[in-house]
Amino acid sequence: MIFNETPLAGSYEITLQPFSDDRGWFARTYCKREFESIGHVEEWVQMNHSFTKQKGSIRGMHFQHSPHEEIKMIRCISGAIYDVIVDIRKDSPTYLQWFGIELSAENGKMLYIPKGFAHGFQTLEDNCALIYHHSAFYMPEVEGGLRYDDPKLNIKWPLAVKDISARDRQHPLIN
Repeated sequence: MIFNETPLAGSYEITLQPFSDDRGWFARTYCKREFESIGHVEEWVQMNHSFTKQKGSIRGMHFQHSPHEEIKMIRCISGAIYDVIVDIRKDSPTYLQWFGIELSAENGKMLYIPKGFAHGFQTLEDNCALIYHHSAFYMPEVEGGLRYDDPKLNIKWPLAVKDISARDRQHPLIN
């Protein structure tokens, strides 16, 4: 795996290095030793799989409040998405800045998201599936969210929004 830090400190674009032969390919998506090189020493305690039917759908921008923040690692295994993270660490020089990257089954890239970030994505194709690794258990009572269209964030989504849940549309604007 190749770890490239994004403009938001502590987050990484991860490029897999598959081994290929006549049968196809094989790639490592996690190695404790390799992840220690970027400071990741926490255990993955939960893994989730999501499926989104319609191109242009948005899920997010989700996070868990302190002290239950979580590290996430996202991989698109079917289709393509535009994955977005927002730095919500108040003491960070990149506070409220966002970063977006295309993750797809074809490019095989993953995104490592440290604690203190909101996360969401937009589907660039129909029928997208994602695998999420989490360092903390999901706790609905400490869940938070940012509005995908908050003018203070000014996230540049690549497509018109086709579908978004009522919950995600109702996250408060940043004040």
